[in-house]
Amino acid sequence: MVKLSSEMTEDFAKMKIFPFATASGNGDPNVIPIGFCKLQEDRETIWIADNYFHKTHQNLEENPRGAIYVWGPEVKGCYQIKGDFEIKTEGEDYEKMYKMVKSMGDRFPAKALAVMKITEVYECKSGAGAGKQLL
Repeated sequence: MVKLSSEMTEDFAKMKIFPFATASGNGDPNVIPIGFCKLQEDRETIWIADNYFHKTHQNLEENPRGAIYVWGPEVKGCYQIKGDFEIKTEGEDYEKMYKMVKSMGDRFPAKALAVMKITEVYECKSGAGAGKQLL
């Protein structure tokens, strides 16, 4: 697994909405905005709450890989983070995520926890380094 650097961790914390990309087993792409995306203390695991996934959940079942994008006006860098996923609907991690999501409001169902183990990070700023693997 790959650990995000300190600068990447700071940028990650500034994000409000993350674009989240998955693909089905036959390669049909899907991108959604997600609000509950939390980098864990180990800096190599990301928790994403499944509040309203439909195609995304199905895609992760068929093809447990995905990517998120870290960029915005308040962010110094621009990163594409790729990883392997596991879906959890019970257990200690799921329960912890469920409580965090419910503390933000009952309108969020917190149906499942998508756990990403970071495998790669790429540069996505324009220029000579665009697309370069950073980690």
